[in-house]
Amino acid sequence: MKFPRPYSLKEIAGFLSCEFDGPEDFEILGMNEIHVVEQGDIVFVDHPKYYDKALNSAATIVLINKSVDCPKGKALLISDDPFRDFNKLTDHFKPFVASSNAISESAQIGEGTVIQPNCFIGHNVKIGKNCVIHSNVSIYDDCVLGDNVTIHAGSVIGSNAFYYKKRPEGYDRLLSGGRVIIEDQVDIGASCTIDRGVSGDTTIKMGAKIDNQVQIGHDTVIGERCLIASQVGIAGCTIIENDVTIWGQVGITSGVTIGSKAILSAKSGVSKSLAGGKHYFGIPADDFRSKYKEIAAIKRIPEILEMLRGK
Repeated sequence: MKFPRPYSLKEIAGFLSCEFDGPEDFEILGMNEIHVVEQGDIVFVDHPKYYDKALNSAATIVLINKSVDCPKGKALLISDDPFRDFNKLTDHFKPFVASSNAISESAQIGEGTVIQPNCFIGHNVKIGKNCVIHSNVSIYDDCVLGDNVTIHAGSVIGSNAFYYKKRPEGYDRLLSGGRVIIEDQVDIGASCTIDRGVSGDTTIKMGAKIDNQVQIGHDTVIGERCLIASQVGIAGCTIIENDVTIWGQVGITSGVTIGSKAILSAKSGVSKSLAGGKHYFGIPADDFRSKYKEIAAIKRIPEILEMLRGK
């Protein structure tokens, strides 16, 4: 998420009422999660396990809960609660604004696009040409759709990221200020949910086809021409490269990459990154050859036990 103008380190520290380490006029351009940070961005970290990753990331400003040595060319914002203060920034620069119309006056809708009754189109949404948005679809603020996109009934585009911090009094939600980007010629089935990025974008690339009842988590990227069947669940910050096929009820954990032209058979469980060009199945998912060897070995267990008893 980029700010509307550059801010100084002193300005942001004053807004957050926190200390800082670095030149007062150090330039801040925006804020992002660690996997999408760029120069000029703030990233937050609140656990020593991740200090090095944050301090050595592309971010040039680190919102941190302890005073540490500041890397050259970077600055620190030292807060007693970076999670809270990251939310404070999101709420300031991308606040929730209630809607008074089913289709916001600030929405841009392209020529030839059809929006069926009972849809909700939020503030600053952009929809391209010749799209069909079927009834009861909700498209939250700031989402961007390309040309020739079809979204079937009941789908929700741009819902909040499923991202919480456990507190003694309960769970504290990380606010979502990002977007969903859907490129040209994407089809999305009925009752799908695509969460927006926390501070960046969840992206569905050109020509992807998504079946009914699919969940796609925050900041995930779905590559070009991917096929995703019904009831697939993809966690946040996942990268699905081009031409991947994912069959029904596959579950994919967060932060992994599925290589291009991979095929995931139904009900597979993905817990690590998978190379492209292979066919996978099982829990945990593995390529067919390895999995069949594993199954063959398991089938031999009774025979091996009998042999052992005979000895």
